[in-house]
Amino acid sequence: MHDIYSLDIRKILFLDIETVSYEKSYSQLSEEKAALWNIKVKHLHSSNNDHPEKMYNRAGIYAEFGKIVCISIGMLTKVNGIDTFKLKSFYGSDERVILEDFADVIGKMIADNLLLCAHNGKEFDFPYIARRMIVNGMKIPPLLDVRFRKPWEVPFLDTMDMWRFGDYKSYTSLKLLTNTLGIPSPKDDIDGSMVGKVYWEDGDIKRIAEYCEKDVVAIFQLFKRYRAEELFNTDNILFSIER
Repeated sequence: MHDIYSLDIRKILFLDIETVSYEKSYSQLSEEKAALWNIKVKHLHSSNNDHPEKMYNRAGIYAEFGKIVCISIGMLTKVNGIDTFKLKSFYGSDERVILEDFADVIGKMIADNLLLCAHNGKEFDFPYIARRMIVNGMKIPPLLDVRFRKPWEVPFLDTMDMWRFGDYKSYTSLKLLTNTLGIPSPKDDIDGSMVGKVYWEDGDIKRIAEYCEKDVVAIFQLFKRYRAEELFNTDNILFSIER
C-alpha cells in the first residue's frame, strides 16, 4: 500500500498521452472495421440513435480504433544542482516509433523502483499504451505489464483515483481539479476534444505535444497539492518542446 506522503517523488514518472482515431474519417475504414465500429457504438449508446459515422470523432479513446500520437513524460531531477521538473515528449505519425522510444526509456529505469503517475491513468493511459504495444507487435516493458500482478504489486499512481477516496460515482477532469485546487490550468490552448482536428486537419503535431506536456506539469502540480506541498516553481520547469 502506498503512503502518498512518504513516496519518493523523484522516483515517480508523470505522464500523459494524446490519441486520435486510427483513420481520419469513418469513410476510410475497411468494411469489416466499420462493421465492428458500428457494433461498438451500438453497445455504448444503445439508448439513442447516434449514427456510427457521427460518433467516429470519439474513436481515438478506444485502443482498438485509435492510435497514440504523443506520450509526454516528466520527472523531478537535478539540473546544475537545482531541482528541476524535466519533460520529454515522443510524438509524430509513426506510433511504433513513439512506443519504442518510450519503452526504451522506462526499460532503463525499471531497476529504480519507478512508479508511473497519470490522471485517470489506470483506466486510460496505462492500458491504452500496453494495448497499442500489442497491436504493434511489441513486447510490453515489465513496468507496464501488470496482467498477472497482485493489486499491491502494480506500480501505477492515478491522480483521479486519489481524489475519489473510495467514491466511484463520477469522473473528475484534470481541468476541474486544477481549478478547484488553484493550479494554473493546462487548457490554455486546446483540449482533448480538439486533438483529432489538430492532428488530422491542421497537421500540427507539435501543438499537440505542447498541450500534452502542459498536462504532465498539471498532474505533477496536482500530486504536490495532494501532499499539502507548495506548487513547484514554474521557472524550474524544463519543457522539451520549444515555445
